[in-house]
Amino acid sequence: MAVAAFITKDMIISEILEKDEGVAKFLLESGMHCLGCPSARGETLEDACEVHGADADLLTDKINAYLAEK
Repeated sequence: MAVAAFITKDMIISEILEKDEGVAKFLLESGMHCLGCPSARGETLEDACEVHGADADLLTDKINAYLAEK
């Protein structure tokens, strides 16, 4: 049985997307529309949330709930 790949808000966005590209929908919903941009992919989730006015803890919880269902 595979272990779910959970994320933390201090992870780099590119690392999160490498775990599961399906996570992109949650990032896009949070206003992060430039996921392919080199600087955006190098930010932590928490930093990106701060720039886009999103709640990093809430987004982390949503992403981890999605990953847990897989």
